[in-house]
Amino acid sequence: MSDAVSPLAVPFPPLPAIAGVTPRVARAGYKDWGRCDLTYVELAEGTVVAGVFTRNVCCSSEVELGRQNVAQGQARALVVNAGNSNAFTGYRGREAVEAIMAQVSAHLACPAEQVFVSSTGVIGVPLPKDKARAGIEAALLAEPCNWEDAAQTIGTTDTFAKGATATAMVGGVKVTLSAIIKGSGMIAPDMATMLGYIFTDAAVDPAILQQCLSQANLRTFSCITVDSDTSTSDTVLAFATGKAGNPVLASFDSAGADAFAAALEQVCRELAHLVVKDGEGAQKFIAVSVTGAVSDESARKVGLAIANSPLVKTAIAGEDANWGRVVMAVGKAGEPADRDRLSIGFGGTWAAREGQPLADYDEAPVAAHLRGREISIEVDLGLGEGRATVWTCDLTHGYISINADYRS
Repeated sequence: MSDAVSPLAVPFPPLPAIAGVTPRVARAGYKDWGRCDLTYVELAEGTVVAGVFTRNVCCSSEVELGRQNVAQGQARALVVNAGNSNAFTGYRGREAVEAIMAQVSAHLACPAEQVFVSSTGVIGVPLPKDKARAGIEAALLAEPCNWEDAAQTIGTTDTFAKGATATAMVGGVKVTLSAIIKGSGMIAPDMATMLGYIFTDAAVDPAILQQCLSQANLRTFSCITVDSDTSTSDTVLAFATGKAGNPVLASFDSAGADAFAAALEQVCRELAHLVVKDGEGAQKFIAVSVTGAVSDESARKVGLAIANSPLVKTAIAGEDANWGRVVMAVGKAGEPADRDRLSIGFGGTWAAREGQPLADYDEAPVAAHLRGREISIEVDLGLGEGRATVWTCDLTHGYISINADYRS
């Protein structure tokens, strides 16, 4: 974790313990830092799992094995290594992951495919097997920790620990969700993002949990960007222990299914926003709302084109109401757009409507809005009913400094 805290930092919330979930942390020493860097979470027998993973074709062995093993739907443990992504490391990287899975599965007397592993950090350096083994041995002997300790431990360039919680009534029983995430740079998810873990005591069929997570991902994690770079390690996993005692959510017709799906999406959205607020060098949190598109997916793509534009992001950093840069980004998105129907605004004040600058446009309220920490950009394409909101941050000198010095 970085010493300099983002100005957009949010205090870590009080996250409830989840029955059947026991987190522990230890120091494996993957980097020369004086903190814990290995998180081990033991899960009760019967826990089900769902996941979404990066589509980056240079992904890590952790992602390959996780994508393969999540299909069997059961989980007994999670191991997260911080400081080394173990990506682009060939057979040595895969052997390291398989060794971790074997070590934990032997301890729990469970199949190895029920042990999920994630790693984050520098690309191209094989995960040291000896450090991983010693770290796990230490974690197995450690006292259970709280969620904030676990969130701190999975971080790399993060400047603050990130967590979210929600509840839902399912079949007359209250179920709870607690979740942590890490992420600050290399953020432009292609169906998942960063490393995020959601734990719930709800009883859910694994296929329904997967559908809920995939649907939530489309409207949350897949709608954020910090720097347009999709990580080799992006993973979001959801674990459900079934300890709440609710009737099993076996279909979307089950009592409380809608409430559970809404709570899961709420948690995912809060986590996604926290990652953007901790974007490397970020000073401003930006919401890009696109309406009037030919479809929701088209609106999302237009929004991402705006949110990923270095010219738009630097204009916001400089508090410059340069709406022409937004026009440019809409036009390059590759989605249906009509210059003569396009409208653009900032903070609720329209600068241009239907392809023309407004004759009575007053930049003063826009300039005042841009001096704030939370910025909104509104775009109406005037073509249809499609809409989406995408979240990003500004691009500052801080981003360059952090990433120029990252490996040192």
